[in-house]
Amino acid sequence: MITKDMSISQILQEHPETVNVFAKFNLGCIGCWASRYETLEQGILAHGADLDVVLKELNDSIEKK
Repeated sequence: MITKDMSISQILQEHPETVNVFAKFNLGCIGCWASRYETLEQGILAHGADLDVVLKELNDSIEKK
């Protein structure tokens, strides 16, 4: 399960299938230096996306795997 407190890089390393969700919301987290330190919540809020919506889609994407 992905939570808002996980780092973005941790999510991408453990669940590479989530890359499409990040792309869908124009979250350029792959390769971003901040992804190693930012939590999912911090990254999403910095980009003005809806945390609950993105979190749900991320978790849906790993359940489909």
